[in-house]
Amino acid sequence: MDLPVIWFVAIAILWTGYFVLEGFDFGVGALLPVVGRDNTDRRVMINSIGPVWDGNEVWLITAVGAMFAAFPAWYASMLSGLYLPLLLILLALIVRGVAFEYRGKVDTDRWRAAWDRAIVAGSVLPAVLWGVVFGNLVRGLRVDADQIVVGGLSDLLNPYSLLGGLTTLALFTLHGAVFLTLKTDGPVRRRARTAVLRTALAAVPLLAVFLAWTQFAHGRAWTAPLAALAAIALVAGVLLAARGREGWSFAATATAIAAATALLFGSLFPDVLPSTIDPAYNLTVRNAASAEYTLTVISWVTLVALPVVIGYQAWSYWVFRRRVTREHIEPAPAYGGHGGAPGPVVLPAARREPEPPVTG
Repeated sequence: MDLPVIWFVAIAILWTGYFVLEGFDFGVGALLPVVGRDNTDRRVMINSIGPVWDGNEVWLITAVGAMFAAFPAWYASMLSGLYLPLLLILLALIVRGVAFEYRGKVDTDRWRAAWDRAIVAGSVLPAVLWGVVFGNLVRGLRVDADQIVVGGLSDLLNPYSLLGGLTTLALFTLHGAVFLTLKTDGPVRRRARTAVLRTALAAVPLLAVFLAWTQFAHGRAWTAPLAALAAIALVAGVLLAARGREGWSFAATATAIAAATALLFGSLFPDVLPSTIDPAYNLTVRNAASAEYTLTVISWVTLVALPVVIGYQAWSYWVFRRRVTREHIEPAPAYGGHGGAPGPVVLPAARREPEPPVTG
């Protein structure tokens, strides 16, 4: 078996799973101030992704870990050359995770508003930067003969990668809006459906231009159907959402993200990191791969562990499959006042046994 090629495909699948699943998380976070008109609506939105958002990030950890194990030269060059955007992504993900946990700790408008802004920033920033990162991976970096990236920040801010950032932001936001139509009900669902149609005005043309640019500048003959599939699926997703077919709409937008990601990795192959200095310095699936023994060992480990992880996550989605509505939101505990400034802390009373019913 050609293990380097198999692991390149496996890494592409892991990144595809991450963008499909974490993509709607980013979209929900970005839409928090748009679709959520009050605190209850915003809690509905957060609760719709609450059981799954941290599990979705496991795909990122697995994808990066697989790159480190299977292609250490690719991992090292990518992280060194794209250090600043990847660091910003990491910080944004940390801030977003903290915001989810701390938002309800104090019952004041000022407290919640601050953490809501953190959720929005922690969702929008990675959504943009992932497009910039993968745009630069496909376009290539200034890799020298020693497999060291010698370019600076200005090299990363090129038109193609910036278009990629805008595209992923719009695409993930649309994907998140479709997810809200599928996972919520009531006013949040109605406003999310409106957000789908409005976001599509930016997402569809941006994705079309980015797909065409990728295919004509970096693609292969066999990747053209992937570009066409991504564009058709996105349009179909919008039309299905407008007709109230939320399940099929979500499947279509997920297909669009998956096909676009496959196009990026297909445009890379057989390289993993092209050099803009000299094609002879390109990192490929051959010269960047680990030894055969290492690839064999991690292949057996993956065959055992990956089905367990996928099965557990599928089970969690099944358990939390029902829609979230305003009726499911319990009143926030009064840890403080109800205005802008915190009030006195109220400690919970001791638990008492229920009193017997009054008769007679």
